[in-house]
Formats: sequence, C-alpha cells, structure tokens
Amino acid sequence: MALVTMKEMLIAARKEKRAVGAFNVANYETARAVLQAAEQEKQPVIIQLYMRLFDSNKAYDIAGLLIRLANRADVPVAIHLDHGNTVKQVKDALAWGYTSVMYDGSRLPFEENVRNTAFCVQYAKSFGASVEGEIGHVAQGDETALTDVEEAVAFAGQTGVDALAVSIGTAHGYYKSEPKLDIPRCQAIADALPEVPLVLHGGSGTPLEDVRKSIAAGIAKINIATEYQDTYLKSSRKELELLDGKFLPVDKFFDPVVDACAAHAARLIRFFAGK
Repeated sequence: MALVTMKEMLIAARKEKRAVGAFNVANYETARAVLQAAEQEKQPVIIQLYMRLFDSNKAYDIAGLLIRLANRADVPVAIHLDHGNTVKQVKDALAWGYTSVMYDGSRLPFEENVRNTAFCVQYAKSFGASVEGEIGHVAQGDETALTDVEEAVAFAGQTGVDALAVSIGTAHGYYKSEPKLDIPRCQAIADALPEVPLVLHGGSGTPLEDVRKSIAAGIAKINIATEYQDTYLKSSRKELELLDGKFLPVDKFFDPVVDACAAHAARLIRFFAGK
C-alpha cells in the first residue's frame, strides 16, 4: 500500500462501526513501532505529529521518513498534522507531503473557526488531502466545552470538513479522575451528521468500555498520544537500567523499545477494530 488520505479510511471505519487509531510520533522508533503494529494487525493507521513540531524543522525532516515508511507498508497509512492552530502550519504540512491535516480553531469564536477551517478545506483539496476540524473544545490544560449538536451540524455544513473532532467528556493527557463520556451526545451528533466521521481526542487512559460505546456512537478516529509516548519513555528507561552503564550501539538499544511500543499500539489497534 502507499500513502492515503484520512478521509478514505475513516468513511469505511464509520460504516463498519470500528475506529482507526491515530498515534502521535516524534522520531523513527515511535513511527516504526506504529507501522509494525498496524501491519501485524492488518489494519489501516494514522501517524500524526503534534503542531509544535511544525514550528521547527522537525515536522519537515520527519515527513521524509514517514513517507518512506508508509510507501513500503502493506497497510493503508495516512500522515497527519495534529491540532494545527495556524493556517501556516496547515499550508506547510501539505507542502511537505502530509496527506491529512487538522485545523483546530476550537478556542476561537464560532465564525472565525468556520472561516479558517473552510479555507483550509478548500486549500487542501488542491493537494488531494483531507481535513479534520473541531467544534466544542477538548481540554488541554484548560476548560472543556462540550460539543453542541446544532453547532456541530452548522460547522460541518459550512466548512465541508472530512472528519469532525467532538468534545464529549475526554481531555488530553492523563486523567486525575475517571472521565465521564457523554455517549448520548455523541450519538446525537452522529445521527445529525451520518456522513461525517467523528474523532475522539484524549484517548489516552479513557476507559476502554467507554471507547467501545463511542465507536458504536459514530467515532471513527481515536487519538493516542500521552500513553503511547509514555510507553516509549518507560521502555527506554527500562533498557537503560538493564544496560547498567555498559555500551550498546544505539540501533540495538532501541530494538526492544520499538517492540514494546508496537505491542502497546497493537493492543489498541485491535480493540478499535472490534477484535
């Protein structure tokens, strides 16, 4: 398989009441592990980079790596800008070969969010890329604003987004207390937008039984960042302790780290696919 857009995999996922895992990576090892997991499970996957990396050369340099990895993968792969908060980040991502972008105007007034997101949708069309938008706001160290059904319908209609991130009670990062997902709200949005795949941000640490309910209620993409990257850090620490000050070539050192991250991602990919 080669690179694909997020849109084509999410439409199929929503129809089949399954979800595609979207994992935030930052280097070769985290990217390689996601693909290893997806190929093991024979499932499509989205590899995404957080918007912060688009404000330096990191996302530009990593794009070449991701494109090569994806082009030799035997499952569909989309590479995605996560939480782009400027139009420049969106334009850069598309110019650098990302097949999917998110413009996140969820902190902006509704009209400004619509205007900027609609521009990104039209701009991305010339690249054959797909666009995710957000209405409502999933907390990132600030307050959550749950998605209003009528606003979601208006936003999707006025922007033409390919996927819509909704706020139904999750938050980014690890939870201090167990989240309470508003599944009826998710279902109401899905019923009102039957052709638009919905996205769940803040997947890390969300109870899997609630994740399963959200998939049945229209969620077709689930973002995993904190717990996946935490697995990478903890696995690296474990291998350093085992090394106990001895030398080992870096590529060999990271092999078991990649395997640990791949095992973690594979469990989630399998669950999201309903297996």
